[in-house]
Amino acid sequence: MSCLPALALAVLVAGPSPAPAESPKRTLAVAAAANLKIAAEELKLAFEAERPGVEVALAFGASGTFFSQLQNGAPFDLFLSADREYPAKVVAAGLAAAADERTYAFGKLVAWLPPGSTIDLERRGLSALAEAGVKRIAIANPAVAPFGRATMAALEAAGVLEAVKEKLVLGTSVAQAAQFATTGAADVAFLPCSLTFTPALSAGRVVPVPEALYPRIEQSGIVLGGAREPELARAFLAFVTGEKGRAILARSGYGLP
Repeated sequence: MSCLPALALAVLVAGPSPAPAESPKRTLAVAAAANLKIAAEELKLAFEAERPGVEVALAFGASGTFFSQLQNGAPFDLFLSADREYPAKVVAAGLAAAADERTYAFGKLVAWLPPGSTIDLERRGLSALAEAGVKRIAIANPAVAPFGRATMAALEAAGVLEAVKEKLVLGTSVAQAAQFATTGAADVAFLPCSLTFTPALSAGRVVPVPEALYPRIEQSGIVLGGAREPELARAFLAFVTGEKGRAILARSGYGLP
């Protein structure tokens, strides 16, 4: 007896072949300094648009906090720091290679005042902070946040640090320092210019801190030695420092190297 009918029956019973499964998305885990919130979200979308199947997972926080997490094995592929000091520490700790670091932006420090504030920083400079009417000054914790260290340097250079140090309220990051100011827990906050583009801060008054008062805030990124997606991390860092990335950073209030 022919085997053809039996074969045909088997095909009918089995039904159509299943569609091939979609390839899983490749995820790039990025630890980003809190000052990058606005710019990094735009960088993520632009990079993903060029690379279907890739997802950039962003985590935001203080650079020093991320360094501690990396020492404890946090599974990030790329670290976008608010300075070059923490990437240097990452290299010294054997967690990355110096060749995988690139400067991507220069941060700018500003004072942010809520709507209706009468603190006259524009005319009197930082000395206005010593007035009795200024009760609380929000800054990022200088122990973990480069912008917090820049603020301390600026206050000292302006000769007002001793007069205002008891007024300082420390946030765990620049994002928390901003929250203190927007919720009324502080009279003024020292923040990255880039954060003042957020809707919550757009109604306030922004006063640039003279760049001569603080060391240049050179922000760099580094591909981590334990990266699960090292080539993708290098590609994203190249995108950030490339033409499209630089345009996004410039729009977000950064200086460019």
